[in-house]
Amino acid sequence: MAAGKKRRDKKQHGQGVAQLDPLSILKTPLLLTLALLLVSFVPRVQANSIVLYSFWGAVLVLLIWQLVLYLGLKRDPQERSLTLVLRPQHYIQMLLQIALFTYWGYYWRPVYDHFWLIIAQLIFAYNFDILLAWSRRRDYTLGFGPFPIILSINLFIWFRDDWFYMQFLMIAVGFMGKEYVRWQREGRNVHIFNPSAFALGLFSLILIATNTTSLTWGPEIASKLTLAPNMYLFLFLIGLVVMYYFSITLVAGLAAITLFGSSALYFAMTGVPYFLDSEIPAAVFLGLHLLITDPSTSPRTPLGKTLFGVLYGLGVFGLYSLLGGLDSPTFYDKLLIVPLLNLSVIAIDRAVRSIQSEDLLNVWRSNWFGGRANLAHMAIWIVVFSSMSLLGKTDGKHTGDSLPFWQQACASDLPNACDRLLLLESTYCNDNAAWACNELGAHYSEDRLTESDPAQALVFFGRACELKFQAGCVNLLDPQTISREIPHELDFRLLLREGGQNLMEAPVDELYARACDHDWIFACDRSSATL
Repeated sequence: MAAGKKRRDKKQHGQGVAQLDPLSILKTPLLLTLALLLVSFVPRVQANSIVLYSFWGAVLVLLIWQLVLYLGLKRDPQERSLTLVLRPQHYIQMLLQIALFTYWGYYWRPVYDHFWLIIAQLIFAYNFDILLAWSRRRDYTLGFGPFPIILSINLFIWFRDDWFYMQFLMIAVGFMGKEYVRWQREGRNVHIFNPSAFALGLFSLILIATNTTSLTWGPEIASKLTLAPNMYLFLFLIGLVVMYYFSITLVAGLAAITLFGSSALYFAMTGVPYFLDSEIPAAVFLGLHLLITDPSTSPRTPLGKTLFGVLYGLGVFGLYSLLGGLDSPTFYDKLLIVPLLNLSVIAIDRAVRSIQSEDLLNVWRSNWFGGRANLAHMAIWIVVFSSMSLLGKTDGKHTGDSLPFWQQACASDLPNACDRLLLLESTYCNDNAAWACNELGAHYSEDRLTESDPAQALVFFGRACELKFQAGCVNLLDPQTISREIPHELDFRLLLREGGQNLMEAPVDELYARACDHDWIFACDRSSATL
């Protein structure tokens, strides 16, 4: 009776309901399983046997689950239904995420190559979610809900092809967390965690504990976001849409302001940037717009949202140092903090309700802009972001982009400067910048920036020599006397990219002017000579 009344109420509110009798219960999941099987025959999947077997394994698991469900319904016939409900928070976020993938993929091809794998994950997610709901004897609400979950997961972690079956497992964990990990909030039984953040956070812990980050594209995703020009501006603009429709400006804006302020304070105290080459890493800026802003798992009061945003900023800031100190990849900072914040929501709401001061409770007054306070919050955030952009704290050149800056900071023994210099040179050497390889070889020979390792030094000198860097060849023949050279033109095309695309097509005079701007003093003479 209750289920029937519920469906009649939904009909009265204009929601579509598809009645399913026990014999036809499997039609929808069976069609989805068939769709997943068909996707397994596209060339992208067929190109790797493990990806292919991952698809077929997922198909087999879903078919077995459907068979078990069917046999159970045969013994105890019960009606199930699909209720169509299209929620704005799902389809608006979906459209914004698709726009982001489209823009980013235009500049980094692996995103487009990942297309069919995302489609497969979406099909699997819908199928898994339907079967989970029906197995727990409740109706299924059909809409765009799985889209933001799957797209959010794929904005931060992809498992490499040889481990792709873990991607399906991560999705299953996310939906099971939504279904089983719940609490009573404001008289309603709701899920505690943002499903994508729950899966990402749990798998991040596992990858850190097992030292298996190399099984994923996580570090590449975090570093390649800025290959798309003006990525911070793009994220800011799509973030405004989310802020406008769902009033989460205080969460995202205060998180960003906290991170900007903490980074600025650290730089003022130490003389070096806190994050390697930005005030806020692009992947963190993405996370505070499209990962922590789920209205269902964040506070609802203005002061609560403020605390939530500030805690996210402080959490990311602290985790970056903690992970670095543990020699773990720092890109996990933005992922690990979100489940912890989700757990704090009720405590934050309780703390806000306990405050007696009206001035504190109304720090963000609800009567601003004629009762549309969120527009006032957005206006403040627009001013803050514009100011940061004008100061060069978002897109464009950053202090940390300059290798001479890190060389000088290391020579002055500033905090973490030598480690940052080694990290940057390793990154550029991996990109085939011969100068960087030769410098690394020199560091491993000199026993100053790092412990002496003659064998490792020869590896780097050999790499530099292969890249036709004369000093590297000299050092390879006689490593006792370290030879150095200034970067060549090809080196500069890699060393000056500021986190974006390399400069292979840049005119030589523009290249050396850029090098001069990055504090390569010898390049200033050449640049002025070409004017």
